[in-house]
Amino acid sequence: MIYKIKYCFLALFVHLVSFGQSPITPIEWAKKMAYSDQKRIPNPVYLDGVKFPKWNYTNGLVTLANQQLFDYTKEQKYWDYGISYAEQLIDKDGKIGGGYELEKYSLDLINSGKILFEIYTKTKDERYKTALDMLHKQLERHPRNSDGGYWHKKSYPWQMWLDGVYMADPFSAQYGLVFNDPKAIDDAILQAELIQKHTYEPKTGLNFHGYDEKKVQFWANKKTGTSSHVWGRAQGWYCMALVDILDFVPENHPKRKDLIKILQKVYGAVLKAQDKKIGVWWQVMDQPERKGNYLESTCSAMFVYAFAKAYNKGYVGEKFLKSARIGFNGIQKEFIKENLDGTVSITKCCAVAGLGGKNPKDRDGSFEYYISEPIRDDDAKAVGPFIMAGIELQKVLDKK
Repeated sequence: MIYKIKYCFLALFVHLVSFGQSPITPIEWAKKMAYSDQKRIPNPVYLDGVKFPKWNYTNGLVTLANQQLFDYTKEQKYWDYGISYAEQLIDKDGKIGGGYELEKYSLDLINSGKILFEIYTKTKDERYKTALDMLHKQLERHPRNSDGGYWHKKSYPWQMWLDGVYMADPFSAQYGLVFNDPKAIDDAILQAELIQKHTYEPKTGLNFHGYDEKKVQFWANKKTGTSSHVWGRAQGWYCMALVDILDFVPENHPKRKDLIKILQKVYGAVLKAQDKKIGVWWQVMDQPERKGNYLESTCSAMFVYAFAKAYNKGYVGEKFLKSARIGFNGIQKEFIKENLDGTVSITKCCAVAGLGGKNPKDRDGSFEYYISEPIRDDDAKAVGPFIMAGIELQKVLDKK
């Protein structure tokens, strides 16, 4: 009996090592990160270091990851964490609080709505349907470029950013599927097509961070309208968006195959950009190893999630699964820190980056700008995707 136990343990260890991971399974890593983050921030309305409850994309990202962790493990604490955010930010009449205003027309404010679909399905509480309808109404009225591309925000006219595709378009596609609104699905696909058309960087096959249709922004190329560099997290948002949108595009949709082709093209370029030594990705992806550049955790977690999920869905092959395995192992080695209180932290997170805005001299899209933004631990934009990546990689193991 003792021999059999030892043999089984050894077999599991060998299997996990061959998978490219530590002996801790991917789902245990996901649970460990979720536990650590909840211990640091027990109330999700205060995620991302805010002092007042806020309806924002970072809260939505982490609570969505917890919701997905509940779906996999059926452990109630993950569900409770997500629904507590919705309960505190949406009143009995379905009005969204925490600073949400439809008239701001910010794509960032759509993202937290993704958790409401499952909450509404389980609770049948009409306030969540009212909130979902409000967010959909924002997208219906959202300012657009001449070809139909959403402005990133009303305050950023004529600009499309990679970030915005993740913030709004999986939500739009899901709304269309759940509430039988085909136009919402078509709109989500259109945004992906347009951002790919306008931001494609031919030398690497990656995507520039942003695009200005009018070509007047100080960060925009006067001929192409694009920004100057490939920022890791913007590319990560886009990769996650593509695989998530496809969850809600029917098999018989005439554009489904085209969207998968875009995904494969984008992912192929990201695969080539993976650091060969560590297995993670760079802050400025088109300038690897340039002095001042650094390996960055938020984009690395996003790429691992996207690759693993795309493999599970059958959109990409074994080489992307291999990349995801190597990347997840690289994240553990390069970024994960064990703390004295039993929690773990994920380090080397770019805190924030953008284009233009109130301080244009500081947000010019240059290499120097992207490497100058603050770096911190446990940023929500790393925590959420790391949890999601662990879930998707565990699904691979479950099939073995």
